[in-house]
Amino acid sequence: MAGAGVAKRLGTLVSGLLECGVFCGVVFGWASLVFVLKEHGYFGDLCRPPAPGPLPPATAGPSRTLPPGTAPVPTATGPNRTLLPDCSQQDEQFSLVFTIASFMNNFMTFPMGVIFDRFGTAVARLIAISLYTGGTLLVAFSTPELAVLLFPAMSMLSVGGILLILTNMQVGNLFGKYRSIIITLYNGAFDSSSAVFLIVKVLYEQGLSLRTMFLAMAACSAWHLLRTLFLMPRTRIPYPLPPAYDYGLQCVGRGQSYRTYEEKRPPGEAVPEETPLEPGAPQGSGDPPAVAFGACVRSGLFAWHVAWLSVLQLRHYLFIGTLNPLLDHLARGDPRLVSTYTNAFAFTQLCGVVCAPWNGLILDRHKRGKAPRPQGALGVLADLRASVLSLAVTVTQGVLFSVCAAVPVLPVQFATFALQVLSRSFLYGGNAAFLAIAFPPQHFGKLYGLAMALSALVALLQYPCVALVQGPLRGDPFYVNLGLIAVVLVAFVSPVVVARECRRRAKELEGAGTPLVAPPGAKTPTETPH
Repeated sequence: MAGAGVAKRLGTLVSGLLECGVFCGVVFGWASLVFVLKEHGYFGDLCRPPAPGPLPPATAGPSRTLPPGTAPVPTATGPNRTLLPDCSQQDEQFSLVFTIASFMNNFMTFPMGVIFDRFGTAVARLIAISLYTGGTLLVAFSTPELAVLLFPAMSMLSVGGILLILTNMQVGNLFGKYRSIIITLYNGAFDSSSAVFLIVKVLYEQGLSLRTMFLAMAACSAWHLLRTLFLMPRTRIPYPLPPAYDYGLQCVGRGQSYRTYEEKRPPGEAVPEETPLEPGAPQGSGDPPAVAFGACVRSGLFAWHVAWLSVLQLRHYLFIGTLNPLLDHLARGDPRLVSTYTNAFAFTQLCGVVCAPWNGLILDRHKRGKAPRPQGALGVLADLRASVLSLAVTVTQGVLFSVCAAVPVLPVQFATFALQVLSRSFLYGGNAAFLAIAFPPQHFGKLYGLAMALSALVALLQYPCVALVQGPLRGDPFYVNLGLIAVVLVAFVSPVVVARECRRRAKELEGAGTPLVAPPGAKTPTETPH
């Protein structure tokens, strides 16, 4: 049997890119959806009337929607801000919805990763499709009186989306030396999908109802189901890719079920596995000893990588969750300015799919050129060395983004938006690629899920930060932003730890008599695994 052809693999790649770029990370376009929900009056009963005072002329433009039964209040954009309704509690409630959704996005990744590793792609995707469909339907049938439905709806969208991208990242295994580039590309598409709520906002302003748009999103679940049947494996795509590997429902005459290579291999044939984490047993001398999941979790590489992910993610989540009140604070309550900057932020999110592959180029840079790509333990070491620069560049971007976010000047936020999408695309693509590089593939789903779950616990700090800004700091996030700059600097420890681990492994290989440089004239193997 010839296996999956180039056309089928490219179809899987492109359709997966579309799936990640339109559906997986929509919850992170929360700032655009909040603008629409406020216009509808969600949680509007938490707004308090303004304090009495002289009324200056009202400015043109739309005013913040108040709940039914509340008298309209003129909106002032001048220095007298006492005429604006106090909606800080409404902002806190919206922030709580996003906090819980982002927490579930990460925390539930671990049990979902266990399901993916244990039951395979088909089961994991069916769960993801069910969650995504349920979330969109809950938003579609929610009302300002049933605003509480936003809590389960956003969480279901969040968990369903992360599970969809978890099943898609294995598509990189189909393309050999471009594996890291494809993993980061998919994560960049995940970031870009947050612009979907911008489209919702624009269409809403053109007169399309919120219910109609979310019902249309629910109907798109048929697309996910078709991909699951025809363009995804039942279990997992192995790496390195075995000969004549095929996946998806087979045509009539080739079998009525979609059986993967693992199911079709003869009894007793070894399953192709990634090079083990620890360089020890030479290749070709029998099956290498498996590295236990517990050993991976207890390693310094994993612990500091979780710290790297946690602090950078906290910075991003806090920025996204508080963007609407931040813009409202800097724009002095002008709804037109808030809308303009919200649209600008959402448009920059589209660039995530363009920025993320740059990180993949950094990670795979040692695979290009005339020098032969190393195999076995040397290949793992080369990949790990390449990840040091990727980790350090991501932290540097996070620091620059945090500095710009701390500047209380509205036009500076354009630079903040650009740095935010660049840093975030590097963060999630680099996270997945690093875990695929540094640890055995049979533990990828569990390790990816555990890293996201642990980082979710740290992400819960965003809500007390919001309460601090809305309460004692009276809506001014300047001091919280300064503190976050110091927190982000902690992430620089991770690339240092990885660099030290590379030196340790290199010394072990030299001590075992393994040359770290390929001999002159060696031929470059084709499609050599990491």
